[in-house]
Amino acid sequence: MSAPVLLDTCALLWLGNGEPVSNEARATLDETWRAGLAPRVSPMSAWEIGMLESRGRLSITSPADRWWRRACEMMRLTVCDLSPDILLHASALPGEPPRDPADRIIIATARQLGLRLMTRDRRALDYAEAGHVLAVAC
Repeated sequence: MSAPVLLDTCALLWLGNGEPVSNEARATLDETWRAGLAPRVSPMSAWEIGMLESRGRLSITSPADRWWRRACEMMRLTVCDLSPDILLHASALPGEPPRDPADRIIIATARQLGLRLMTRDRRALDYAEAGHVLAVAC
């Protein structure tokens, strides 16, 4: 089995809303669950979802806090700790990482914990293609 997976905010939203994902992403999740592991999610995704909803840029089926809890339960996700080491690592990522602070923190979480990042974000996928983080496109 490859490294366990960390969903970025976009992947979490797509999966939590029952949207289709790539065959590779579906196989990765199935493999993770079959191995008895939980996909991971960063607490930064909770913050991003709350911010998007509060600004009217996200329409979800329930308030952000309930949506978050339901999505985590439904997909049997484990929420990663957000440690000072991850935050410091996010400020000094190698290469040309995305500029968005939340994306940097999520990428740093994947790197620090040895997780594969599941994302649709082109900048994050480019960063992975440059060899700086493991990723699977969803």
